Order: sequence, then C-alpha cells, then structure tokens
Amino acid sequence: MSHKIKQYELINAQVQALITGESDMIANMANIAAVLFNNLEQVNWAGFYFYKEEQLVLGPFQGQPACIRIPMGKGVCGTSAATQKTIVVADVHDFKGHITCDTASNSEIVLPIMFNDRLIGVLDLDSPVINRFDNEDKNGLETLVNIFVQAMNIAEAA
Repeated sequence: MSHKIKQYELINAQVQALITGESDMIANMANIAAVLFNNLEQVNWAGFYFYKEEQLVLGPFQGQPACIRIPMGKGVCGTSAATQKTIVVADVHDFKGHITCDTASNSEIVLPIMFNDRLIGVLDLDSPVINRFDNEDKNGLETLVNIFVQAMNIAEAA
C-alpha cells in the first residue's frame, strides 16, 4: 500500500470522526478544509465552493484569499461543477480558461459534491507543484466527499 493511500485512510478516518453527528454543513466543510490543508503535503489551498444562483461562491477554506465567485463552466472549478466530474489538472497553465486566484498554484484537483442528485458545490485543492495530484488523490478525495455526503444524508434523515 502506498504512502498516499495510507495517508488518505487516516485523513478520511479523522474526517469521519469529526463530522459524525454534526449536521451543520459549513462547520463540517471548515473542519474538512483544515484537515486536508494540514495533513496533505505540497498543498497550498484546500476548500469548498457552494453552488448558488447558477454560479460557485466561495465557502470554507484554508490558504490564501481566493476568488469569491466562479461562473459555471469557467476555470477548473466551474468546469467540474458543470460536468459533475472530478478533474485532475497536472499543470493549470495548460488548462484553457484557468482562473488564477493564487499565482503560486501550479496543479489542481476539483471534485463535484452531489447531494440527492443535485450539485451543492465543489471541493478544490491546489498545489504549487506541477503534477501533484494523481489517481490515488482522486480516489482518496472521492471517498472523503462520500463521507461528507453521507453525514449530510444522516443529518437530513434525523
């Protein structure tokens, strides 16, 4: 088992413990952003955007100040939201229409967050390192998003 897979197992267990029983989505997002930012190597931004009024609006995050609003279909976040697919970008400078919020960022991964078949936002991570994110990151973060959505399902059912 690779170092990254073990790391995501620990991160996801920590997130599960933090958000189990907590129904506040913003509080959970804030803790998840902090866990990711403080436990993943070579990450300079970790956070969320909410889908609101046909655009993405900045949510809880860790890192440098960020773009507040992103149109659907624009940049990596807007493209992930519009396609409802995880996007891994090895070099953001090669991504047509990339929106630069932090000039230190060189690679990015964005995951859509779906709740009851509806887009509620995206999870976005940036790195100053080119080609930082790979399939192990994608799998680990998709598991994390599923943990987050499950906590929302449990909270809604309560």
